[in-house]
Amino acid sequence: MIGDIRETKECQLKDPMDLFHSGQVVKICAPMVRYSKLAFRTLVRKYSCDLCYTPMIVAADFVRSAKARDSEFTTNKVGDHPLIVQFAAKEAQVLCDAARIVCPFADGIDLNCGCPQRWAISEGYGACLINKPELVKDMVRHVRSQIDNPKFSVSIKIRIHEDLKRTVDLCQKAEAAGVSWITVHGRSIEERHQPVHYDAIKIIKQSMSIPIVANGDIKTLKDAENVHHVTEADGIMVARGLLANPAMFAGYEETPFQCIQDWVDIALEHGTPFTCFHHHLMYMMERITSKQEKKVFNVLSSTSAVLDYLNDHYGV
Repeated sequence: MIGDIRETKECQLKDPMDLFHSGQVVKICAPMVRYSKLAFRTLVRKYSCDLCYTPMIVAADFVRSAKARDSEFTTNKVGDHPLIVQFAAKEAQVLCDAARIVCPFADGIDLNCGCPQRWAISEGYGACLINKPELVKDMVRHVRSQIDNPKFSVSIKIRIHEDLKRTVDLCQKAEAAGVSWITVHGRSIEERHQPVHYDAIKIIKQSMSIPIVANGDIKTLKDAENVHHVTEADGIMVARGLLANPAMFAGYEETPFQCIQDWVDIALEHGTPFTCFHHHLMYMMERITSKQEKKVFNVLSSTSAVLDYLNDHYGV
């Protein structure tokens, strides 16, 4: 689960709230299924990313199964901080048990109240929780009362309601329960590719006294600056923009070759499975390769073939 960690005191934990008190907009790598794992977090941290989330983990499976813990959560002692572990949960005690397991190795947990996928909602996870403010409040309060470390953050990630008053009510209830910050994806459960309602994020920000993070359709550093300007959010969370360009937060318009080289080095060092290694490169090279090059590169089927291709074509 935790690489070679044996002694919890060796883990260099940080207080994520220090970032929000720094006066700078906090640059955050979103929780992404399959993608925001240790190797990729290591890469984006090299390029000005301040805070990283794990992929969403189902808390009940994580608590019940050592196998799930080993496969779902990997970190290291020094470089992977501050780190937020995102859980899908629907019962307060289960979330607390999961939080207690990761507490020695992570800097906070996040409750997923935003995943719109059918399987999640049918199981009572994700975005359906925005319609259960009392349950969200109860889960936040439970974790707050059962984790001794006052620096351990408890945050939530939400979508918005059609009626924004309901979203503000949810956020205020979570704040009263002791939530550290709230990430707002500016779309409703039904919306997928419609424009993000940044104006809604601004209204939520103005209604709260805790930090608010804006999320949705941020592809470049300029987008991030614009969204900060429009919403007044304290942090900006990016998903696909970082997949396409892990150096985005450092101001690069497209993935620099040094970043591709860094990914190769990090992925090999971490023993990243080939499919994940290759997929990340496909995303990173999307904007810098021709159609013809993509046709060849995207069907390569082994690490050695990918390494040969990068060496022959780009000197990586």
